[in-house]
Parts: sequence; C-alpha cells; structure tokens
Amino acid sequence: MSNVSRLAIAIALAGASGLAYADGSVNVYSARHYDSDQAMYDAFTEQTGIEVNVLQGDSDQLIQRIKREGEASPADIMMTVDAGRLWRAEEEDIFAPVDSEVLNERLPESMRHPEGDWFGFSQRVRAIFYNPETIEPEQVDSYEKLADPSLKGKICIRSSNNIYNQSLLASMVEHHGVEGAEEWAQGVVDNMARDPEGGDRDQIKGVASGECDVAVANHYYYVRLLTSDDADEREAAESVQILFPNQDDRGAHVNVGGAGLVKGAPNHDNAVTFLEFLASDEAQELFAVGNHEFPVVEGVAVDEVLGSWGEFKKDEVNVSVLGENNPEAVKIFDRVGWR
Repeated sequence: MSNVSRLAIAIALAGASGLAYADGSVNVYSARHYDSDQAMYDAFTEQTGIEVNVLQGDSDQLIQRIKREGEASPADIMMTVDAGRLWRAEEEDIFAPVDSEVLNERLPESMRHPEGDWFGFSQRVRAIFYNPETIEPEQVDSYEKLADPSLKGKICIRSSNNIYNQSLLASMVEHHGVEGAEEWAQGVVDNMARDPEGGDRDQIKGVASGECDVAVANHYYYVRLLTSDDADEREAAESVQILFPNQDDRGAHVNVGGAGLVKGAPNHDNAVTFLEFLASDEAQELFAVGNHEFPVVEGVAVDEVLGSWGEFKKDEVNVSVLGENNPEAVKIFDRVGWR
C-alpha cells in the first residue's frame, strides 16, 4: 500500500473518530473515565500549544480498535488503569518503546516498563477496610492475614474478574509463588461473608452496614465516599477504618494508571512530549487532586485527605510483573472457586 493510500485511509478514520492528524495535535485513546483528566489535557495544551484529541472507551475495546485500524490508526497514546490492562495492550503489540531521559529521571523504576513500552503515572493502593468495633487492626495488617481462619465469614471482596483483584493476586504470586498464592486465595474464599458482588464502594459499604467486618478496595473509592454530597455515604465511610497493609515488610500493593506510545503514532514527537508532561509536577498534582490518586513522582503534593494519612510504605515490585503474572492469577481464581 502506498504512503498516499495509507494517508487517505488515515484521514478517513481520523474523521470518523473525531481525531486529527496535525503537527499541533496528539490523539489519545483513553480508558480513564475521570472528568478531572480534562484539566490535565487543558494544562498540556496551554503549556505546549499541542491540542489533545481524546477518544474514550473500554480498555479492551480500545485495544481491539487499534488492532483493527492497523497502520492507519490515528492513535498516538493509549491510557488505561491497572497494570493488567497495560499488559494486555503490550501482549497485543500495541505499544512502541520510548527511551526518554525525562521519564527515566522522573519516574521510579517500579513505574517504568523494563523495555519502555509503558509507564505508570498515578498510583492506587489496594487497601484493607475494617469495622473498628469488631476488628483490631493487628488482625488485618497484612494481605496474608485475610486468609486467617479467624476471619471466617467476615470478608467482603469483589469478584475474580475484577482486574484490581487479579493484580493483587498477581502480586501474591510474585511474593509467595503459585502454591503460596493459591493457598492464600483459598483462605480468602473460605473467609468470605457472601459471594462477591458489586464494585469497590459496595465492599466498603458492606462493612459500614454490618454485612461484613473487613473489605478490600482501592483507596480513592473510600475518599469519594468521605467527600460525597450524600450524607449517608459520608456517614458510612466515617464508620470504617482504612489500613495500608504490610508496613512491616514489603509495603502495600499499589497499582497504576498508565500510558504508552502506540506503534506507528502519526504524531510521534507530540506523543512523547505528552508522556513526559504526565510526569511533570503539574500533571502529577492533577492526578492527585482530581481523582485522589497518589503521584508517582516524589515530593508532589497530594490532596488533603491523602495527606492526612501520612507517609506509608509501598510495594516496590515493578508493576509490569503484575501483568506478566495475570494469566496465572486468573487460573488460581478458577481453581479455588473465587467467583
């Protein structure tokens, strides 16, 4: 196919998707559905003069769309949440490696794919929540203790098809091996108060309502409840305590919101500039304040609620491992009957 033909197809696809090929633009396929991200795009445009065109969708759908579009894809950047989803895009050969001094210097090694295929730009902690009237913090101060028989019938946690839980189990595979991770998963299943149902907020609300005594959820869902306009949600959150586990050893499990350069990006240089901007103090603060996520760059201010929790230890395993171990985690879930 000639370059002219490719360009014609590209223009047609770009027009259909509302995206554009231009020296002054970057096309972002995003599976992040946060209103606060628009402020980040606006800040990038103000700083660089480069317009950001965004196509939003489900992560797997965006991956398949990029594959269908092939060389004619207008996509420059793919953004999504969780290392498991970034790994899926990597496995589908979506990303092109980026070697950037800015990203290498700004981002910790644990937030950079070893080959530069993608980068983590925000952190979310898979926290433990408990009812302080029925549970002592020492009972749940590690993920491992969630499998202790003393918690039988006390735990609310999401289903096995939830990517956040898949990545948590993938981290257990990394730290304890397949056999140890499976033993842990079986223990958690045995301790469930009910069959898995609902999202992260529902697990926290389950503790508040007394349906369970312990829950697992990403930290920012708790902040959303604490700061909700709904008085009942605020009251529910205030009755529950948050705990960041494993502070005496490896640290709390963290996952990422991340992005990578799409192979064949038509606005290659603008796309790399966009990735580098995501590592800037300004963008990191927007991640932190807009969606209550933790920045990955040291020294960047967090929002008021997160700041009130003080410093804590994070697991520093490279997040790419969470994706690599994802298939094994899914198999373990199936073997132990985690629905």
